Amino acid sequence: MPDYKAPLRDIKFVMSELLDSEQHYANLEGAEDATPDMVDAIIQEGAKFCEQVLSPLNQVGDKEGCTWSEDGVQTPTGFRDAYKKYVEGGWPSMTAAPESGGQGLPESVGLVMREMIGTANWSWGMYPGLSHGAINTVELHGTEQQKETYLSKMISGEWTGTMCLTEAHCGSDLGTLRSRAEPNADGSYSITGTKIFISAGEHDMAENIVHIVLARLPGAPEGTKGISLFIVPKSLPNEDGSVGERNAVTCGSIEHKMGIHGNATCVMNFDDAKGWLIGPENRGLNCMFTFMNVARLGTAIQGLGAAELSFQGSLAYAKDRLAMRSLTGPKNPEGPADPIIVHPDVRRMLLTQKAVAEGARALIYYTAQQGDIVHKGKSEEARKEADELMGFLTPIAKAFLTEIGYEASNLGMQVFGGHGFIAEWGMEQIVRDARIGMIYEGTTGIQALDLLGRKVLMTQGESLKRFTKLVHVFCKENADNEQMREFIEPLQAINKEWGDLTMKLGMTSMKNRDEVGAASVDYLMYSGYAVFAYLWARMAQVALGKMADGTTEENFYNAKVQTARFYFKRLLPRTRTHAESMLAGADSLMDMQEDAFAF
Repeated sequence: MPDYKAPLRDIKFVMSELLDSEQHYANLEGAEDATPDMVDAIIQEGAKFCEQVLSPLNQVGDKEGCTWSEDGVQTPTGFRDAYKKYVEGGWPSMTAAPESGGQGLPESVGLVMREMIGTANWSWGMYPGLSHGAINTVELHGTEQQKETYLSKMISGEWTGTMCLTEAHCGSDLGTLRSRAEPNADGSYSITGTKIFISAGEHDMAENIVHIVLARLPGAPEGTKGISLFIVPKSLPNEDGSVGERNAVTCGSIEHKMGIHGNATCVMNFDDAKGWLIGPENRGLNCMFTFMNVARLGTAIQGLGAAELSFQGSLAYAKDRLAMRSLTGPKNPEGPADPIIVHPDVRRMLLTQKAVAEGARALIYYTAQQGDIVHKGKSEEARKEADELMGFLTPIAKAFLTEIGYEASNLGMQVFGGHGFIAEWGMEQIVRDARIGMIYEGTTGIQALDLLGRKVLMTQGESLKRFTKLVHVFCKENADNEQMREFIEPLQAINKEWGDLTMKLGMTSMKNRDEVGAASVDYLMYSGYAVFAYLWARMAQVALGKMADGTTEENFYNAKVQTARFYFKRLLPRTRTHAESMLAGADSLMDMQEDAFAF
């Protein structure tokens, strides 16, 4: 397994030089503590924790997995101790509100920590990661009593949280869920039903687990309009805040799965478990979207983490592994062969990983800044604009990054050749762990429908125009920059084509709604490459400016420009295929009769 090293220089580049985080935090309400020195110190200490504590447990968790018994779930060796150190370090409380015991830092600062945790050990990171959305849900929709009972415990890390949506017969189609909630005389509810695929649903790392559960009230409307949201703790809190008697919530089993073995994926049984309504009756799905949007951006980090860790592992291997001679003559004449990094195809794989990881970091941090403005912006106009921009970017970040992050992890394995297929190197674990990212929190297809159908076409293209206008302004500002021409000209072209394609799809979908579903995944992937083009052009601009001003880090900045050039020459042309495919129409997919799908 690669020894994870936090990419601190690139993190600083994206935060400070590309996105001007210092000015960004100055423009937020209540972010006075997010000074450059404070943020840098947090990231430095977080990097040590991830490198020294979490990374060594990554392969341990994969080999041991979790153990189920009727008494509960036991996590792999070292996981519980690592969580104790995590809580002692105050990491769970970074971005929570001060009035609830949090440190009040912007979400984007906490997201950097989540990146490092997820890259170092994704399975471990899912235990505290699920709590983040649960905290946000209670903060926004809980009663004062619910906040007083649960928030401080979850914020401190003493208790963790989950989201309980999926049932055996319904995944993304939550309108068919069957879990029910019967009102009790004391104002609570009796929750009955079975939920599956509940990450971190049961474990031995915290003294209590707070489940956020979707269920139906008696007489509720059919479909998604009849779903309510409930808090259902594993153990009922006493009046003094301590853990009381066990609730009727049990883990029936844990799944045996392809990857993320160190995280318990649970079947959770609720047998007249006591719970409390969050938010209005029959509005549970609306409240849950608070949780789901946070989770979707968190899942995007998995794509980044897979690309980063596989790049770190394969880069070290490519520099060390000797095989064959360079086509242009020996580069290691004193040795029996050249290191494989001299071969063009190995460079292709390494540069793809690098372009994906660094582009993903830029996209996630940029989207997280919009989230900061939504929560702490100083004007209603700024908050509204950021909310709409974040809504547009979130499905792209979640689906596009998990797709290309998985590709990058496969390339990392490929660099190792046959050794990549062997478990001891750890590269195949990255592939297995990353595969789930394209499925949970809404599959790529679901995210694509959300982007094209809901975010773009249902707004008559306004959400897209909001982003393409930013690209247009950037291109206009750099129109006379000769050094930027190689980036600006293709960026201008794809920005225009993006709008043209959207208009064509809008016209065809008016005649046949299947056209949306037929085009949506290609549209999302096209959009991802287009967003990356904008971000890589911006990164090239920053790097070129630094070199023009004179710098002691010319290698770093020159590598940025070269990676941007690789992206524009080698990866951006993939949009040609996606453009052709999205305009191919639904007939080639839908004409075949069902009984013709034979073998």
